Amino acid sequence: MKPPTSPFFLLFLLSTTTTSAATTTNATKPATPTTPTLSPTPSPISSPTPPTTATPSPISSPPTTATPSSSPSTLDPKQIEALQSLNIPTTRDPCIQPSPHNATICDSSKPFRHLISLHLSNCSTDLSLSFTALKSLTSLRSLSFTNCHTSPIRFPSDLSLSLTSFSCIRSLRRLSGVWLSRFVNLTDLTVSYTPVNTSGLYVILGNMHKLKTVTISHANLTGYLPRHVDLNLTHIDLSDNKLKGKIPSSLTLLEDLEFLNLSSNGLNGEIPTEFGDLILLKNVSLASNSFSGSIPDSMSAIPGLVHIDLSNNQLNGTVPRFFSELRGLKALNLENNELHGVLPFNASFIKRLAVFKVGGNGNLCYNHSVLSSKFKLGIAPCDKHGLPMSPPPSKESSGDSESDSSDYNDDGADDTSEKKEHHHGPSKVVLGVAIGLSSIVFLIVFLVLLSKWCG
Repeated sequence: MKPPTSPFFLLFLLSTTTTSAATTTNATKPATPTTPTLSPTPSPISSPTPPTTATPSPISSPPTTATPSSSPSTLDPKQIEALQSLNIPTTRDPCIQPSPHNATICDSSKPFRHLISLHLSNCSTDLSLSFTALKSLTSLRSLSFTNCHTSPIRFPSDLSLSLTSFSCIRSLRRLSGVWLSRFVNLTDLTVSYTPVNTSGLYVILGNMHKLKTVTISHANLTGYLPRHVDLNLTHIDLSDNKLKGKIPSSLTLLEDLEFLNLSSNGLNGEIPTEFGDLILLKNVSLASNSFSGSIPDSMSAIPGLVHIDLSNNQLNGTVPRFFSELRGLKALNLENNELHGVLPFNASFIKRLAVFKVGGNGNLCYNHSVLSSKFKLGIAPCDKHGLPMSPPPSKESSGDSESDSSDYNDDGADDTSEKKEHHHGPSKVVLGVAIGLSSIVFLIVFLVLLSKWCG
């Protein structure tokens, strides 16, 4: 007969069985808490599609723009060959936007697309323009060169006629007026920092009847301003050239003109009195020429003026008050002229301007009761007669003037020393007279005493 089982032994056996079961369960269960530390990168099997921020594999998911066949249509093969001859890469469809460096823009024609805009910039030194290549690009409407120091060639006539915009900045080495004049259908012409050899502007612009904006600056242009220009012009920039003569009155007939820059030339004469007929003008610069006469009052009829630069001329007369009535004015430069009189502006007008310059006008002054010297206008305050006050002498100049005055008149210096001596005591004459009189009195008293003593 077995002895009875102890209750404590039964409890121990039960706890041991429970612990063994829990251990077995944990051994067969996946260790999920430790998984992230073992594999931080998603498995390519569980996540076949990479995140959008990850670099796509060139095999499993190529970019949609990698091959030209992915676009609905491709560029004309002849134009692709032309681009290749101009060292423009064509491995990527040139019609896909945005194109590299915004060099190309295509139309939407089918089955082949065609270039309508081409921009060549920072060209290699061995680039050579090919007549054959340009003949394949007659669909172009806009052609521009920037920092392309290749030699210009004769353009195919079809290309010359198709262009509506032509730009040449620091490119093509040197141009001629006749060469430019072939672009008769241009609406926009820009030539800057490229010399242009021509006998006059009319050679270039005479047949461009559709032109709206023209910029020929830093181009070493010579001759006179044309008397006849197309009335459609809205933008004229002929700055930094060698133009001479007067502004023709016909220029004031350009009612649509908004921008006029004739600065840094050799123009002279007076500003036309009809200048106010340019009613849409917003920006005007006639700086650094040799214009004379007064500022025409007709400019007050141009309400939208924003920028006015008439500096570095020989303009005379007074400063017109109407400038303060131009509500949109932001910049006014009248420095280095021969203007005179009292400046007719108050502090509120000057404060609302971004640029205000009137220095270098020797006979121009400001009312010191209206304007503070803190504005640093570069002109003197006015006296009671409306003339510039002389500036107070500096300490050094004061010392120089004193020494000059003393050196200028030696007699004056002697007089001054005599006055100083007079202030320090009696003069020599008075002192001599006093001594003489006292001697006589002493002698008389002595004689009287002597006669009494003897008698």
